[in-house]
Amino acid sequence: MMKKKIKLIEYRKNVYSQNGEDGVLEEIFKRINVASSNNEKWCVEFGAWDGKHLSNTFHLVEQGWNAVYIEGDKEKYQDLLETVKQYPKIKPINAMVGFEESDSNNLNNLLSGTKIPEDFDLLSIDIDSFDLAVWQCFVGKPKVVIIEINSSIEPGILQWHDGIFCQGNSFSSTIKVAEDKGYMLVCHTGNLIFLREDLVQMIGLDNRSIHFPETLFLNNWLSSKKNNSDNITFFKKLKTKLKNLI
Repeated sequence: MMKKKIKLIEYRKNVYSQNGEDGVLEEIFKRINVASSNNEKWCVEFGAWDGKHLSNTFHLVEQGWNAVYIEGDKEKYQDLLETVKQYPKIKPINAMVGFEESDSNNLNNLLSGTKIPEDFDLLSIDIDSFDLAVWQCFVGKPKVVIIEINSSIEPGILQWHDGIFCQGNSFSSTIKVAEDKGYMLVCHTGNLIFLREDLVQMIGLDNRSIHFPETLFLNNWLSSKKNNSDNITFFKKLKTKLKNLI
């Protein structure tokens, strides 16, 4: 029997996540009945901090998942080690993830020292910078990928983060990389959530969402980002005026 056509955004729920990702991921994995051949479930997340703060995966770790958590900051990594004491299925790695194929610390090389399978269940990328470049050079085939983008950039604009002129990666650039790697967009929460193409039919998305991923973009991110920008500009001007009065 065919599953009812759904909008995954309706399943938003936060346990540790920021924009409802916990609930969306829970529904995705329920529908694809995820399980590896040895019944071990695996996720990867970076930057992980203590493994809990605004995590897209820690709710799964609490349910018995194995995890590889990567944190580059040495002080935050110490916080992560405290979490590992309580959750020994977490494999912690202290490293800054490289975004070039030639980098010795790119994701391929970092994960090669773990027991994680190539087709593990969930990859969460949130480093506020070269997220897309990290994913592009990764050769693994996780079932689900969640990746941060700059949601203040409307669909149709191509932008890659360069750390100088362009901050963050755009919706459309990320979609292009995903399609080249064999993934389809299934939800936008502020982050983009992709599912490997061979699994998409299992979750019951409508054809319009499948063929026109821009229909999944949440337009309220455009207005909220603009309001935040306007507020920052206002306070900068106010600060300047106050300085001139002193």
